[in-house]
Amino acid sequence: MPSAAPARRPAGTLYRGREGMWSWVAHRVTGVLVFFFLLVHVLDTALVRVSPEAYNQVIDTYKNPVMNVMEVGLVGAVLYHALNGLRIIAIDFWERGPRYQRQMLWTVVAVWVVVMVPGTYFMLERTISEMLGSV
Repeated sequence: MPSAAPARRPAGTLYRGREGMWSWVAHRVTGVLVFFFLLVHVLDTALVRVSPEAYNQVIDTYKNPVMNVMEVGLVGAVLYHALNGLRIIAIDFWERGPRYQRQMLWTVVAVWVVVMVPGTYFMLERTISEMLGSV
């Protein structure tokens, strides 16, 4: 009975399917999300010069629970993108950076969780209490 050969990675692919590749993907996705937020933010802020009433209507649409959850997602995206950006700088400019890139990624994830858990609580506290009628 022939034994199956172990799966081999193609040559030249350091991150294929590992943490580094997923951090690369998450960095690109969070960057695009932040870009689109900034685009919408500039457009809705520019609306105040055109029509203050329309601006007020747009701002009123942001005052709902769905937008509050989206704000939490935005904070999470900005925080991950910033922390991972610092990690990328360390990898690029520190001679031992590539050697420790995996440990630095898990540090980024740990800091992200430590900041986001209480941040999410405080950002959603008012929305949840309004939905449950305790405010």
